[in-house]
Amino acid sequence: MPFILICGYPSCGKSRRTEELKKYFENEQKKTVVVVSDHNTGVDRNKVYADSKEEKIVRGNLKSSVQRNLSKETITILDSLNYIKGFRYELYCVTKECQTTQCVIFCDTSKELASEWNNSRAEKEKYMQEIFDGLVQRFEEPRSNNRWDSPLFVIQKDDVLPLDAISDALLKKKAPAPNASTAPQPLSSTNFLYELDKTTQDVVGVIMGSQKTCVPGDTIGVPGATDQLQYTRPLTLAELQRLRRQFITYMKMHPVSNHAQLTNMFIQYLNNTLK
Repeated sequence: MPFILICGYPSCGKSRRTEELKKYFENEQKKTVVVVSDHNTGVDRNKVYADSKEEKIVRGNLKSSVQRNLSKETITILDSLNYIKGFRYELYCVTKECQTTQCVIFCDTSKELASEWNNSRAEKEKYMQEIFDGLVQRFEEPRSNNRWDSPLFVIQKDDVLPLDAISDALLKKKAPAPNASTAPQPLSSTNFLYELDKTTQDVVGVIMGSQKTCVPGDTIGVPGATDQLQYTRPLTLAELQRLRRQFITYMKMHPVSNHAQLTNMFIQYLNNTLK
């Protein structure tokens, strides 16, 4: 069943829009709706968003919860900031793997109004101003030309949700089918698994070696690839190996016949995921 990702600034009205969607799909479409949110799990938002390690853990928990709830019987809504495009891309890969439809709803409220709404909240529900400003600054606005942000519904504060259009996008369109390059094939191909492991390990090795002479803002070229890695910050071997394992897991589910594509695909994955 479909997946709806809600994103926007802190205190911009995401939960209100989530509730509108939940009522519509439950009452009008007679669907079971599951809402996944960091707000109903006892997360201290000011503590979490002040610590990048804790924030990564929370994002991982949200992603796992979405994966658990994607099923034929439910519509899953993720009500969270979802401000990192790399995280939205990861969720897109999850829905594509499950062959379910999805859409993104961007609550496009101004920073000034969101800040005003935030300050009117009860003290325990309020973002500290420093945390609020940092999240707004880091927010990566969704773009409809990004496949992981599409279809995209941009909602202003006074807009009425286009519920019928959202429903059509989710319930009347077919789930994304694997294209020719990602069509599943038997994993008995030892050669494919060998090439996948070797190629990704070689890319990690090139990145680790290149970091010795690179500064943020540089690009790192990899032999055999037309794409280049956008080097934005120092990367640890543990982080690269974790992303390598995630990529391998995804590719095992969606093998490609042209092994020469693997290097470019891995670099594209890293560019979309690394921050």
